[in-house]
Formats: sequence, structure tokens, C-alpha cells
Amino acid sequence: MARGKAVIVGIGQTEFSKDSGRSEQRLACESILAALDDAGLTPADVDGMTTYTIDNNEDVDLVRALGIENLTFSSRVGHGGGGAVGTVAHAMAAVESGLANVVVGFRAMNERSEQRFGQSQMNNTGGAKGAGTGFIEWSLPLGSATPAVWTAIQAQRYLDRYGLTNADFAPVSVHLRQMAATNPNAWFYQQPITVEDHQNSRWIAEPVFRLLDCCQESDGAVAFVVTREERARDLKQPPVAIRHATQAVPFESETVTNYYVEDVTRFETGVSTAKTLYEHTGVGPADFQVAMLYDHFTIAIFWHLEANGFCKPGEAADFVRSGEIGLSGSIPVSPNGGHLGEAYIHGMNLIAEGVRQVRGTATNQVDDVEHALVAAGMSAAVLGRC
Repeated sequence: MARGKAVIVGIGQTEFSKDSGRSEQRLACESILAALDDAGLTPADVDGMTTYTIDNNEDVDLVRALGIENLTFSSRVGHGGGGAVGTVAHAMAAVESGLANVVVGFRAMNERSEQRFGQSQMNNTGGAKGAGTGFIEWSLPLGSATPAVWTAIQAQRYLDRYGLTNADFAPVSVHLRQMAATNPNAWFYQQPITVEDHQNSRWIAEPVFRLLDCCQESDGAVAFVVTREERARDLKQPPVAIRHATQAVPFESETVTNYYVEDVTRFETGVSTAKTLYEHTGVGPADFQVAMLYDHFTIAIFWHLEANGFCKPGEAADFVRSGEIGLSGSIPVSPNGGHLGEAYIHGMNLIAEGVRQVRGTATNQVDDVEHALVAAGMSAAVLGRC
């Protein structure tokens, strides 16, 4: 197989809804076919595939459903949504090593209409001791059954350390919903909110998270296509360079929770991915024009901003409040509306928006994007112009 620099040449997605009315396999196929069509490729061109955990689709089923002739590379990244951008790293590695020529990354889920977080876990275990593995073994039997509760424990420590309250999260939620309000593909299109709306929303994990601090449960699928730069010259779209992509599993880290790390207010995995990206690319916080930051909860935006060096530890609340993450700020964040506003496709819709921003085709387009950061917590990438 020929080798060369990996680039993203296609993106595709389904509509985002609360009840897709079709199987997750069909959603995956629709998004993959849309991404291939965007690139000017067909299933016969695909020889690599990558996704990440908490996706119910198997490569063997998709190969048969799509008419792919043979996969020479297939992978499944760990860590749920935190590993989302790990698919970009795997696709990049496969193409640049010669393991595959055309790799599809995807996420497809009926998270709202089928299996919802928190419900099946408790139903399946009945609160029994020893249920699950890792931190779940010690949280489910005590009633801690949802990501909101798990994350609130870490967020509470952050709030206490820096003298903040839930009200300090409101500007994050307002910003993301403002972006979604002008994005026709967003679930919350034309539905902005105010600080008062945020503060009047019901508690989910008191006194840390209200309803409007929490990402959506969504049905939908998103896919992207990676090939080498030389081949991209003959395709439909201008290629988007993968400057570098990486993953991070530091000592004492966990998926979703990081209760064993020395300092739970420090976003250790984000610090690690940022360090690797900056060392490999030579770019730094001042070199990004836009950042797609994983927002399963509002606190995550604070963690990402600090871990990636956009502001110092404890300064994120003031940074956001001053408008720095707006379209005219120093680092516009998630102009598609992110997970709170567009949809929660576990980070994959953030990758697609990063590609659109570099292409210059986004609905809420940031001017003159040369470098875009896409960060999911335990994985991240720098995308840029070719």
C-alpha cells in the first residue's frame, strides 16, 4: 500500500433527533455513505474502519450492509466519548503506516429512544454489591448511577477550590445554545436561552448541575473519511490536514471519573493530550482560531480551557464570562452548539464541525481558520489547512 500524510476528505451525518425510528446499524450506514459521497468515494474504496466503545455496531455487519469488499484495518477505541478523537488518531496511524488506504470513522446511536444512561445499569444490577467493574462496582450499589452524579463529585471540588457556584456555569450553557440557535442542524435550532433560564432549570445533581448544564440524549450518527494527501487531490473536497492526533491514559486515570488522581480539579488527561499535540505540531494555544471541546457537562468547558492553556487553572469562569469563547472572542468554542446545543453524538459531531471550520463551510463560520483543536478528554487532535 502507498503511504503518505493522512487527511480528512469526507464528513457525513444523519439528522439529530430524540427518536430516529430506525436501527443503529442503519444510522451508521447512512452517515458513512454520506461521508463517502462527500469525499467522492464509494464503499468499494474502504479498507479501514474505526469506532469507539458504547457503539453497538460491529464491523462485520457494516461490511456486509455497505458492500465493503474487505477490511485490512479495524479498531475500536476505548473510553466511550472521551476516546472519540482517538478514531482520528487510529485512522491517521492506519493510513500513514500503510495498513489501509481509506479509513472510515463513525459513531451511531439511539441514546435517547433506546438505552439511556442510568436506567439499565440499576435495573440490571438491582443495586447488588459487586455489580459492574472498576468505579461502577463501588458507585452503582450506592445509587450513583449516572454520569451527572459521577462528574458532579469532581465538579464540586473544583467549585469549592475556586469559590464558584452553579451560576458560574450559566454563560457556558447560554453560549452553546446561542450557537445552536443559528445552526439549522441543531436540535435546539432557534431556541436560545438566558442566564435566568439556566438558573431556573431543575436540579439534576444539586448543588452542582442543573438540567441546562447537561448534554442532550440524542439519536443520530456521524462519520468521517481519512485517506492520504496524494489521493485527496482527485477527490471532491479540499482535504483537511490531521496535524496530529493522540490519546491519553495517565496513571490513576479512569473513564468518566478520575477519583484516584492526586488533584481532581486538574484535568489530567486533557493536560496530557495538549502536551503531546503541542510537542508534535509546534502550535500552542495562541495558534488556534477555534476549539471544539467535549461538553458532556458545562464544567468540561472549564477543564478543557485550562488544560489546553487558553487560561490558567481557576480562571476559566472569568474567561468565559468575559466573552472569550464567543465567535468574536480569543478562542471561539463549538460554533455548532456542541453537545448541549446541537446533539450529543459522543464527540463525533465535534470532529465534523472541526472539519467544516477548516474548510470554511460552517454555519457559524469563524474567520480564517488555520488550526482547529478538537478535544474529547482522553483524546484530541489538531486539524488544519493543507
